[in-house]
Amino acid sequence: MSQTVLVINSGSSSIKYQLIDPATGDGIAKGLVEKIGESEGHIQHKYGDAIVDLHEPVADHEAGMREVLRLFDEVGPNLAESHVVAVGHRIVQGGKYFDGPALITDEVRGLIQELCALAPLHNPAHLKGIDVARELMSDIPHVAVFDTAFFRQLPEATATYALDRATAEKFSVRRYGAHGTSHQFVSTRVGELLGRSDLRQIVLHLGNGASVSAVDAGRAIDTSMGLTPLEGLVMGTRTGDIDPAVVFHLRRQGGMLVDELDDLFNKKSGLKGLTGNNDMRAVRLMAEGPKGAERDRARLALDIVVTRIVKYIGSYTAELGGLDVLTFTAGIGENDADLRREVCERLAPFGVSIDADANAARSDEARTISTDDSTVRVMVVPTNEELAIARQALTLV
Repeated sequence: MSQTVLVINSGSSSIKYQLIDPATGDGIAKGLVEKIGESEGHIQHKYGDAIVDLHEPVADHEAGMREVLRLFDEVGPNLAESHVVAVGHRIVQGGKYFDGPALITDEVRGLIQELCALAPLHNPAHLKGIDVARELMSDIPHVAVFDTAFFRQLPEATATYALDRATAEKFSVRRYGAHGTSHQFVSTRVGELLGRSDLRQIVLHLGNGASVSAVDAGRAIDTSMGLTPLEGLVMGTRTGDIDPAVVFHLRRQGGMLVDELDDLFNKKSGLKGLTGNNDMRAVRLMAEGPKGAERDRARLALDIVVTRIVKYIGSYTAELGGLDVLTFTAGIGENDADLRREVCERLAPFGVSIDADANAARSDEARTISTDDSTVRVMVVPTNEELAIARQALTLV
C-alpha cells in the first residue's frame, strides 16, 4: 500500500487539511474547518464523489480537529487503513533555526513558539494545530515544513538590511522571505521539465499574497518578501514596497498607532486600498467598465501591479547575470492571461515574446507560453504547496 501524509495548515480561525500520496502526487481527500470560535462554523470534507458540508459551531481547534478525524472515519478514507506515515504542518516562520523540514519535538515546538514575535499572525495559529494534532495522533510522526526554509541560505548581501547592526541582531531583523515552499516546488519542477539543473530562474508567485524569487541553479539568491510578507509586490490587501518614512509621517501627522498602521498596511492597502476590492478578477471587470473614476482607479491599480512586477524582473535578471526561465504560478499567475501578457509586453524590448494562443489557453498542466525565438522561456507551472509539504515530511520518516 502507498504511504500517505496528512498535511495540515492551521490558521487563527481555520484548519485546512489534505491527505496526499507523495509518490503519485494524488490528493486523496481534503477539507476545511473555518470560523472556529464563531457562532456558526463551517466544515467541508471531500473524498471521491462525496462532499460533506456542515454548518455548526466549532468551539476551538481541538473540536475542529476531532471533527476532521470523525469525518475521515465516517466518510473516508479511514486513516488507520491509509498508511499515514507522517503529519506535515505548514509553518510560516522558521527564522534562523530551520533551513529544511524538522521532526516536531518539544524543542522544535519551543523554537516555533519563540518565533511568534516574527510572525504574530501565523505561528501562534500553527502551534494550535500542532498541539491538537500531536495529542490526537500521537502515534504518527509530525513534521514542520517552513515557508522561510528555502530562503534561509540567501547571500548575506541579500538577507541583510542596512540597519544598525546591534539593533538588527538584537531583534532578529533580516530578510526571511515567504512562500518558499511554493518557490522551491515550482523552480524544481521547471528544472525537471527542462532536464536542467543550471537554470537561472525567476518565479512569480502571484495570488492575494504575491512574491517573486531569483533562483540560480536551484538555490534562491533573492526574494521580494522580507522580515514579514509585507515587503515586495503589490498584493490583494498589502502595500508591498513603500518608503518606511510613511510610517513616521502617518504617526506624526495622523496620530495613527502601531496597530492601526499594521492594519492599514496589511489589510487595507494593495488592490483593496487602490480600488476598494482585493480580488484581481473584480478589479479587471472594473477596469473594463464604463468611463469614470472607478474605471480609472482600476486601470491605475493594474498598471502599478505590472510596473512593480517588471521592476523586480529587471532587478533579478541583473542579479542572476541573465535569465533562462520566467515562470508564473499561484492563483493569479496561473489563471490571469491578461496579466501575463501585460508583463511580457513590457519585456518585449529585451526579446521576450509569448504565443498569444498558448497564453490564452486554460490548462491545469505545466506549459511553455513563449515563442520559439523568445530570448527567455516563459512558463506557467501550477504550484502545489501541500504536495511539497507532504514530500518534505516524508524525507524525515
